[in-house]
Amino acid sequence: MAQNKRIIKKYPNRRLYDTEISSYITLEEIRQLVLDNEDFEVRDAKSGEDLTRSVLLQIISEHEDKGQPMLSPELLSQIIRFYGNSLQGFMGPYLERSLQVFLDQQSQFRSQLNSLMGQTPWNTLNDLTERNMAAWKAMQEGLMNTAAQVVQPTPGSGRGSKKAG
Repeated sequence: MAQNKRIIKKYPNRRLYDTEISSYITLEEIRQLVLDNEDFEVRDAKSGEDLTRSVLLQIISEHEDKGQPMLSPELLSQIIRFYGNSLQGFMGPYLERSLQVFLDQQSQFRSQLNSLMGQTPWNTLNDLTERNMAAWKAMQEGLMNTAAQVVQPTPGSGRGSKKAG
């Protein structure tokens, strides 16, 4: 069964209307749809034109203005230079594949780190604590056995023995 895309209508007053929940939403709520991997399109309410890219670019632009930007002026300049270039059609798919490789490597790294750490740092600490306790107990038992041998009199020595004369 094919899943229908969620349709967001953009009105001339710049308001965004989510047809699935029958309510107006904000750009931040559209950003949350992206984070939740929701399949959606933003369409002009009158013409039906697909405005998804421009709305996503607006979200990126707003987040680039806040905090620490991901896209440096040099990177943005290089992207602009590709517009009109004979390789323009290759740039988008190349960037998509490069980002997917990066995400795959990040996922693999996290998986390896989780298996190395046993899911949580607490498991590692618990294992270390158990090994230290076992080593401490073995050391104490060894000391007790050694002490018992030193204190215990050997046969033929002590009070009841007679000296040959």
